[in-house]
Amino acid sequence: MEKLTGARLAAEALLARGIKVIFTLSGGHITPIYQHLEKTDIQLFDTRHEQAAVFMAEAWGKLTRTAGTAMVTAGPGFTNALTGIGSARLSNTPVVLIAGAIGLETRDKLDLQDMCQAPVIEPMVKRAFVCMVPERIPEYIDMAYRTAVAGRPGPVYLELPVDVLNAEAKEEKITRPLTTVVSHPVDIKAANTVIDMIAKAEKPIIIGGSGIWYGNCADELKTFAEKTGMPVFTFAMGRGVLSDTHPLCFESSLAIRPGAALFASFHADLIIILGTRFSLFNIFGSIYNQSARIVQVDIFPEELGRNRSVDVPIVSDTGAFLHQCNALLKNDDCASLRKRFEPWIEELKKAAEESKSQAMPNWKSDNVPIHPMRLAWEINSFMDGEDDIVVADGGDTTTWIGMTRTMKTGGRYLDYGLFGCLAVGLPYANTAKLLNPDKRVLLLTGDGSIGFNFMEFETSIRKGLPIVVVINNDLGWGMIRHSQEIRVGHAITHGTYIGRVDYHRMVEALGGKGYLVEKPADIQPALEDAFASGKTCCINVLTDPTVISPGSVALANIGGYKA
Repeated sequence: MEKLTGARLAAEALLARGIKVIFTLSGGHITPIYQHLEKTDIQLFDTRHEQAAVFMAEAWGKLTRTAGTAMVTAGPGFTNALTGIGSARLSNTPVVLIAGAIGLETRDKLDLQDMCQAPVIEPMVKRAFVCMVPERIPEYIDMAYRTAVAGRPGPVYLELPVDVLNAEAKEEKITRPLTTVVSHPVDIKAANTVIDMIAKAEKPIIIGGSGIWYGNCADELKTFAEKTGMPVFTFAMGRGVLSDTHPLCFESSLAIRPGAALFASFHADLIIILGTRFSLFNIFGSIYNQSARIVQVDIFPEELGRNRSVDVPIVSDTGAFLHQCNALLKNDDCASLRKRFEPWIEELKKAAEESKSQAMPNWKSDNVPIHPMRLAWEINSFMDGEDDIVVADGGDTTTWIGMTRTMKTGGRYLDYGLFGCLAVGLPYANTAKLLNPDKRVLLLTGDGSIGFNFMEFETSIRKGLPIVVVINNDLGWGMIRHSQEIRVGHAITHGTYIGRVDYHRMVEALGGKGYLVEKPADIQPALEDAFASGKTCCINVLTDPTVISPGSVALANIGGYKA
């Protein structure tokens, strides 16, 4: 009979939880778990770098609303994973990072890859667990996954020393808990207060953030908007939960996006914030009308009132809160509200039209080198299906597509969010294709950001994940270059200039297909051919390196970045 070890218990616990994929890069300290996962229903999806493995797990968490799993070896494997964990922390994404470690018996003896790991990662995760007894591994795996998804989601760390994995376990000492936490707390009294506030407002707005997506309550948001006639803006993973094409949705809440967001922020008298935070993206709350009344709904109590006073702070699940509000709204009252807010809706429509008309010359520019907004426009026009998935990576590049992308469905757009971490693009896109093999997946990335995890092109090809990658090639680190021009008066060449690189040929050498595009009219034919090819493709688009994005301006002028 096979010996019952800690590693076998770990594998059995992961299988019992229904884990489908573990994103990983192999190493000696996790080989014992590999041995027991081989030929099971769990796919060990191997990447070319641990950072990419964690980014893939993060994308899995974002797209599925369940905990993504990454597994790395000790020491450098662990440290390579930290950047992805930092990203998951700021995006509130459920991820479980399982790491091997040197044996307990050889700690502080200068063993190979000797490192005290848990204290390093503890400030970056919801909880950091270290299991030191083989019989308790199933308990720790249960705790890790429960913690990652309970309340406000986030990353969790689980360390399993290699000698604990290899140690024999005694059956009589083992417990195998398997708990799934489903909780939707709601503040009923606060819902009544908010309905009263809406009844007194003239220019209200709703901002739906990631909490709407993770709370799986897009239908409740739509009902709430349609009953009251209030305009909706969406943000982060909330983008698309109410389609941008809906008459009450005014697209992204980001003020730099052409549309009505800036106007609404300045003029709204009631702002209902659902499942998102006061952060850099709304100038820490200061962008909103200072005399407006603020309602903030969040599952995490400590988030309420960060950076700005909130008139009605509400600790609730966003879906449960919206459901309660919808139940309180009476038909006659709703008809009166919708009529009263009609002039406000017309104001926002006019503001959106005027703002977009100013951006249109850049969206339709025929300039050569290509204006990056024209590139974003072409991608948005081509990827027009409700199920088409677009991933963004890069500083200015993410700004351009964020200013342009029309979202019709939730969970169909990914970028790096508040952590601002370049290198997420290829891992995110690979996960999106893995989860949606029959959907079109496109990554728009900068030429700087593509270099970080470039070998994940090889992962895409090796794993049969035909994604299309479009590189906005402005010859360097555009956002930093332009912010230096604003702050310093000139760009510092060393560190901001890369020059022309034929990335498309590098992808061809790996077995993919490459294209070089230098004229706007050639963008769409390249996209058509790339998706028709069924291969992993790289479209290298040479864009105007002199164009400055609003993101670059913000970087130069906001907070501590300003000289």
